[in-house]
Amino acid sequence: MEITIYTTPTCPYCRMLKEFLSQKGIPFKENDVARDRAAAEDLMKRTGQTAVPVTIIDGQTIIGFDRARLEQALAQRQQRQRPIFGAAIADAVKLAARQGSATTPGAYVGNVKPGSVAEWVGLTRGDIITELNTLPITSAGDLESALSKLDSGSHFWLVFRRGDKTFKAEGTL
Repeated sequence: MEITIYTTPTCPYCRMLKEFLSQKGIPFKENDVARDRAAAEDLMKRTGQTAVPVTIIDGQTIIGFDRARLEQALAQRQQRQRPIFGAAIADAVKLAARQGSATTPGAYVGNVKPGSVAEWVGLTRGDIITELNTLPITSAGDLESALSKLDSGSHFWLVFRRGDKTFKAEGTL
C-alpha cells in the first residue's frame, strides 16, 4: 500500500514529516493542499478539517507530526508487508569455523520450506548466498537486512554457491 501525506509549502511540521519519511527511505505520495483543490477537498472528507500535515498509512489517518504514532504505524506496516523467504539462514563463516573448515562468506542455507520462494529459486540445504540485488551478502544479517527492505511482490536477483560452482537465480517475493 501507498503512504499519502497532505501538506502545504509553509508548514514546518510538514517539512519535518517529509524529512522523517525520507531519512527512513520510505516512499510517499505528497498532496499539496495549498495548490491542489481536489486534494484539499479529499483531506476535508477524510478528516473533517484542513489542518496539515496528515499522513495516511494503510488506511490509518495520523493528524499532525506525531512521531510515536508514525513509528507505530510504520512498524505495523512493515510486519504486514514483510515477505516470507522460506529458508533457515546462518552465517556461513561462523558455521564453517564451528565445523573446523573454511568457506565463502555469505548466508548459509539450512532447511528450505517446501513451496517457498527459496525453493522456487532453486536453493537447497548447503547453498551459500553471496549476493542479493547486486548487494554483497557476507552474513545471515546482511541477507536479513536486504530482504527486509523488499516488499511482498518485489522482484529480486541472487547469486549463490553450491560446492565450487556459482549460480544466479531470480524470483519474486
